[in-house]
Amino acid sequence: MEIRIVQGSITEVESDALIVNLFEGVTSPGGGTGAVDRALGGIITDLIASGEISGKLNKTALIHTQGKIAPKRVLVVGLGKSEDFDYIAAGKVSGTAARFLREKRARKVTTIVHGAGIGGLDAKDSARAVVEGAIIGLYDGDLYKTLNEDKPSDIEEFVIVERDSAKIAEFEAGSREGQVLASAANEVRDLANEPANRMTPVILAERTQEMAVKAGLEIEVLDQDRMAELGMGGLLGVAQGSTQPPRLIFMRYRGKEGGNTLALVGKGLTFDSGGISIKPSEGMQDMKYDMSGGAAVIGAMKAIAELKPAINVIGVVPASENMPGGSAYKPGDVIRFYNGKTTEVITTDAEGRMILADAITYAIKQGATHLIDIATLTGSCVVALGHDITGVMGNNREFTGRLMEAARLTGEKCWELPLPPEYKEQLKSEIADFKNIGTRWGGALTGGLFLKEFVEDLPWVHLDIAGTADSDAEEPYRAKGATGVGTRMLAMLAVLMSNE
Repeated sequence: MEIRIVQGSITEVESDALIVNLFEGVTSPGGGTGAVDRALGGIITDLIASGEISGKLNKTALIHTQGKIAPKRVLVVGLGKSEDFDYIAAGKVSGTAARFLREKRARKVTTIVHGAGIGGLDAKDSARAVVEGAIIGLYDGDLYKTLNEDKPSDIEEFVIVERDSAKIAEFEAGSREGQVLASAANEVRDLANEPANRMTPVILAERTQEMAVKAGLEIEVLDQDRMAELGMGGLLGVAQGSTQPPRLIFMRYRGKEGGNTLALVGKGLTFDSGGISIKPSEGMQDMKYDMSGGAAVIGAMKAIAELKPAINVIGVVPASENMPGGSAYKPGDVIRFYNGKTTEVITTDAEGRMILADAITYAIKQGATHLIDIATLTGSCVVALGHDITGVMGNNREFTGRLMEAARLTGEKCWELPLPPEYKEQLKSEIADFKNIGTRWGGALTGGLFLKEFVEDLPWVHLDIAGTADSDAEEPYRAKGATGVGTRMLAMLAVLMSNE
């Protein structure tokens, strides 16, 4: 899809459909929507009065213009309540509109920028949100469908129209960032949506190698022999129950001489049966999404390579399967990690922290000064925050604040959770340094506390995306399946850190 910024009047630029908007509770539209309403003889006002247009978030109404203005149709999309409007809503509105208009066979779509100047929302960031929403909205994860005869073709042109010449440069900058970030997120969704028989650790490493070469990233892939030499007992322990060999994927982006090095570490469990502590069969097919954190790191590194922020960034993805084969690690086993610490295995289904521990240590040895890990780590986080909010835990207020700002700008919902020191009591072991899981109470927090044992004194944030990595229902603004969560946020964090 070609995305352009055009200076002009929204009523005069030809298109198959023009997207405008309306806040909930507004009875007389203003701005661009008001201009379209006047050109169409007040039809939008009439539809508001009749209740057909409500302004509720993502609610749509399609109007045929009958040649009165250049666009053939006008789509009015609800923005919700003005006090609740943010970049998240702006992206959802754009995605809703794009998906709706694709079904109506629109090829060229024009749009205003939703939210620029409203409630302090920045013009550049609003344009980015609109572009991201459209690209993400048009993604479908039907990778292996062969019977798609009725599927409409994608929108070919998506054009932001703005009358004020002073905003064009900001819109163009935001549009470029949006295209890079959203395209990376969609590539992450492709990786995560792949079935486990087509996305093994070796295949993930090969796909990442191809991406890295194209993007100009340095890359090294460690095999199990090298892991054994280094003493990566956590990653090797989890992998030993599978016939698929593990890989540790390491990427490097050099953005400047010296300075900080941001490390992104993502869980790359390409399939998780639970191992000996096997999961129920119901829903196990969704365990292909257990590599979503690793995929997010791969996508973020690609986006960073394109955006070129002035900061050094490394990406580490421990990739394995967790299977209950005859050689699988067992409850009661003691595992020694790369940094020498030991853990007593209480459940083999707490495997994410096991492979992340070695990857975090590897990142530190490669020069990390700041560290983010991202993982589908705990069902407890889903219980606490549901399927729309990512759990955030960290050890440094300033660094956590930067991450939360990156999340706000890219429209990713996050909520900070505590790391209570007293909860470490749950991890006490009589035979090893600590257990690999605590009680069922506060499981997301003890998962974070486990990982905290490996970050040394680095500023660190842990992202638990167990609830947000995939969606089991199609939304007006997004297809079901992998969401690509974290990709844009991590790349934006690098951009923010480079500006400091």
